[in-house]
Amino acid sequence: MSITYKDAAEIEGMRTACRLASEVLDYLTPLIQPGITTLEIDRLASECMQKQGSVSATLGYQPPGYPPYPASLCTSVNHVVCHGIPNEKPLKKGDIVNVDVTVIKDGWYGDTSRMFVVGDASIAAKRLVQLTFEAMWHGIVKVKPGIRLGDIGHAIQKFAEGNGFSVVREFCGHGIGRKFHEEPQVLHYGRPGTLEELKPGMTFTIEPMINLGRREVKEHGNDGWTIVTRDRSLSAQWEHTVLVTETGYEVLTLSAGSPPPPAFVAA
Repeated sequence: MSITYKDAAEIEGMRTACRLASEVLDYLTPLIQPGITTLEIDRLASECMQKQGSVSATLGYQPPGYPPYPASLCTSVNHVVCHGIPNEKPLKKGDIVNVDVTVIKDGWYGDTSRMFVVGDASIAAKRLVQLTFEAMWHGIVKVKPGIRLGDIGHAIQKFAEGNGFSVVREFCGHGIGRKFHEEPQVLHYGRPGTLEELKPGMTFTIEPMINLGRREVKEHGNDGWTIVTRDRSLSAQWEHTVLVTETGYEVLTLSAGSPPPPAFVAA
């Protein structure tokens, strides 16, 4: 499978799908409070998508070797790294949760995730959430024609490990467009100057998973999806879908309620 490069009309389709995905998270943000269940978050997101005229890309999604995914989004709480399935357990004060939304609109996929701190949390948890957000942006600001994917991964890894965290290696970002997962794979670690060269029209996600403890992960239980830290340390993830432009990048998954980029981005 080769990398797809989007033309102007296709980019417009991507912009719409990506904005809608982000607007689902805008809608959910004030509702994620102590006492809500992740199953209720999933139900509310599904209603929001219906009103938008979008559909969930995750509901029923079944890559080879996996059971069909049973929900409209992923909710990964505390030591869950990714692909957490919504359930009836209420969120409690001090939890951190990643909500990962992918919608399809007019055949185009938009994919984004945010971290939420439920009530108040420990200093370590809040620091992990904030610095994972910054790690994602350290990758995003590298994006421009001529650089290589290894430059993005290296920037994320250097920042995360420099702050005492570890980077999950088993899961990565991905190309996206008319398919949920396309080429290329976007690693969140690596060496500068390696892997594919970026060219205008590429669209892919940058979605680092950063652990408070060691980087090793494992499957949890037997649902076929949920991934947790092996040492049960906290894990955080943020995700944007990015377009390579003629001169740099455009973050496609921005909406009115998106957290603003860190100060170093403008600089």
